Amino acid sequence: MQAAHSGLERRERFRSNRTSHFVESVIREMSRLANQHGAVNLAQGFPDFPAPASIKQAAIDAIEADINQYPITWGAKPFRDAISAKYKRTYGLEFDPEREITVTCGSTEAMIATLLATTNPGDEVIVFEPFYENYFPDTQLCAATRKLVTLRPPHWTFDPDELRRAFNKNTKAIIINTPNNPTGRVFTREELTVIANLCQEFDALAITDEIYEHILYDGLEHVTPMSLPGMRDRTVLINSMSKTYSVTGWRVGWTLAAPDLTESIRKVHDFLTVGAASPLQQAGVHALDSSDDYYRDLSHHYGERRDLILEILSGAGFAPLKPEGAYYVMADIAGFGFKNDREFARHLVEKVGVSAVPGSSFFETAGVGDQWIRFCFCKKIETLEAARDRLRALKA
Repeated sequence: MQAAHSGLERRERFRSNRTSHFVESVIREMSRLANQHGAVNLAQGFPDFPAPASIKQAAIDAIEADINQYPITWGAKPFRDAISAKYKRTYGLEFDPEREITVTCGSTEAMIATLLATTNPGDEVIVFEPFYENYFPDTQLCAATRKLVTLRPPHWTFDPDELRRAFNKNTKAIIINTPNNPTGRVFTREELTVIANLCQEFDALAITDEIYEHILYDGLEHVTPMSLPGMRDRTVLINSMSKTYSVTGWRVGWTLAAPDLTESIRKVHDFLTVGAASPLQQAGVHALDSSDDYYRDLSHHYGERRDLILEILSGAGFAPLKPEGAYYVMADIAGFGFKNDREFARHLVEKVGVSAVPGSSFFETAGVGDQWIRFCFCKKIETLEAARDRLRALKA
């Protein structure tokens, strides 16, 4: 006779240890709550304006041309060629499309495929805190040990001595996200050189999340760590079409890495997802051929919204920190008198009608993020102005 289980017993029996500490993505939870309460969604980082018409048309044309079947698992050749050409044109870096480029289902898959391919249980992975929330479960799925290094406000800089102490003989990799989510920090060449030197000294990999590479402000430069001396063969560069071309739902990303690393990543990728969508890869060929004017206009477009959201938040009583890149603002909520960021975020979405992300979801250290909340500003001007109208009630 089949044993009967209570709900709790069944949940415990059929839940793997590796997921026991997982919770729902706080970012996506706040987006869901925005829909539930009719709030202005400044939580999840997706644009509410159209993607470029020519890129959408390229996808339509690809579907009409019957580019609808499986591509080669590590990416359609025209798209890999376009990625290679883009990095040669932008950074002077050369990549062999046959041996060094893997197309994935977004940068999210690229990150977990890379970690699964390069780490073993017990390996240490250094992560800057605050961090994009996926890095926590990614390392957990790999049974890797996280070593945290603090980025300190107001400029979100790290202490080189603290970083050095985090490296040791068990360090397999460090994750670098620049421009950074959630802080908007753009790491300088000098900071990245410190990291590069430590990677070489301790024989560690740099896994770089560069998805916001073209969203920069105030004339700042994006430095890809792979371009630094000694880093070409010990870096896995991760990127995606999502943010640069306003197509977050297309889920087309890639990794760039030396052939031995790429071989391992491709094996994992093949059995995770087989491949990214064929017609959208074809549209990516068109997108990656965008002119320099497109990228300048992109930064200008988001720069206007950055300045507007800073004005709106300051006027509503927040203490926001000015981001250098990406499209997020971390704002201090200490002046509002709430117990913590989670309580404040629930009040904001349920009573005020604006959704944002509690800062603690980007921190592993308990209590450190409780005074912060993250807003995204990749929205229409009208959307941001609607948020201003609602936030006035918060100040009152």
